[in-house]
Amino acid sequence: MNKRTFLPILAAAAAAVCLVPGPAAGQQDVVLTIRDGQPAISFALPPFAASESAKAAAEEVHAVLEADLKYTRIFSLLPKSYYAYIQTQNFKTIRFEDWQSINAAVLFTAEVSQAGNGELVLERNFYDVKSKRQILPGKRYQAKPADLRFLAHRMADEIMKSYGEKPLFTSKIAFVSDRDGNNEIYMMDYDGANQTRLTFNKTQDYSPAWSPDASRLAYTSYQQLTAGLYILDVYEGKRTPVSTRGGNFYSPSWSSDGRRLAFASTMDGNANMEIYAAEIEAKPTRVGRIKRLTFSQNSDTAPTWSPNGRQVAFTSDRAGTPQIYVMDAEGGNVQRISFGASYHDSPAWSPAGDRIVYVARVDNVFDLYIYSIRTQSVQKLTESNARNESPSWSPDGRHVVFTSNMRGGSQIWVIDADGANLRPLTSQGANKLPDWGN
Repeated sequence: MNKRTFLPILAAAAAAVCLVPGPAAGQQDVVLTIRDGQPAISFALPPFAASESAKAAAEEVHAVLEADLKYTRIFSLLPKSYYAYIQTQNFKTIRFEDWQSINAAVLFTAEVSQAGNGELVLERNFYDVKSKRQILPGKRYQAKPADLRFLAHRMADEIMKSYGEKPLFTSKIAFVSDRDGNNEIYMMDYDGANQTRLTFNKTQDYSPAWSPDASRLAYTSYQQLTAGLYILDVYEGKRTPVSTRGGNFYSPSWSSDGRRLAFASTMDGNANMEIYAAEIEAKPTRVGRIKRLTFSQNSDTAPTWSPNGRQVAFTSDRAGTPQIYVMDAEGGNVQRISFGASYHDSPAWSPAGDRIVYVARVDNVFDLYIYSIRTQSVQKLTESNARNESPSWSPDGRHVVFTSNMRGGSQIWVIDADGANLRPLTSQGANKLPDWGN
């Protein structure tokens, strides 16, 4: 895909799946919540009903939605063989007793048909089987065949939001790749699909960081021979410099309100890196005052904002070796939180603000660890004889994406926050420095 065709396609993606008037449905009657430790919810996802011309599309949407729901580990999908025990699968008239008989707690149904303009129409319903009521009002979608994956991800997000969870499946992961000859910024879906190049600078670009609304990316670029800090409006293609005034700029991190951008730099002529925060205005992007937060004799790098915007975690070697520290948003009250190893780096604050994931080197092996703010305890997340670095949380705080060479080259991997379900997301070229946006 070339640069000219990319931006219109990307801008259209968010609007590609349209809601159209559908069958009348009552308001949401069932309120469900997810609690840690509760058994997985038994989920019935029977094959979607479809007209002859829409069967392949129905199967594609069903497969993507099924993979999304399995990924959550919140739901336990019923075996496909169970559906043979249902007397009728006429989704216009649901016999809830049949679904209870195969131990379904919730039921998701959909019908797919071909529209006259070549687009597809999908009608879906989501029920609580025991109460025989809808968890979500019925909805009707219309989408182009190329947008079916996005439609499935959107429906998965709606299911999760009905349980009070943050959307995950339409989120994007930004990362750096050299697959086209030099390090440029790319993005992909949460599952590694639709890997798309975003920058075309013919220079080295690093450290992408999503804004809270996932419309802009802050990143480092060597366009002026030294590293400068820029903001890219992903959907319009506009680039705004934050600062290119001397020195180097690394590790940008947005505050949760999108109004401040922390980064590490030598912009004041200092020999060592210090932490700064720039005031950012949106629509259009404007850069205001830049304030220096740290004044150390040693390097301070890798800032990450707490979700409430009151603190910044960062890496500093002020104690002789790289360690993790936390300070107030204005640079005061600095406290060290990492101990037990001579090297700690790359902190990332969880969306809920209760944990910080970081990298530690123990016996010359780099692994990810999670620090609990409440208990001040540490949990080892990865366990491999490899170099695991650059962690970033998923929007729901249930997963961590990171860089690893565990298969002999630098690639992007993802793992659940309890250490389960390790899987690679990239394979082409060398890939690193992921950031998971909303």
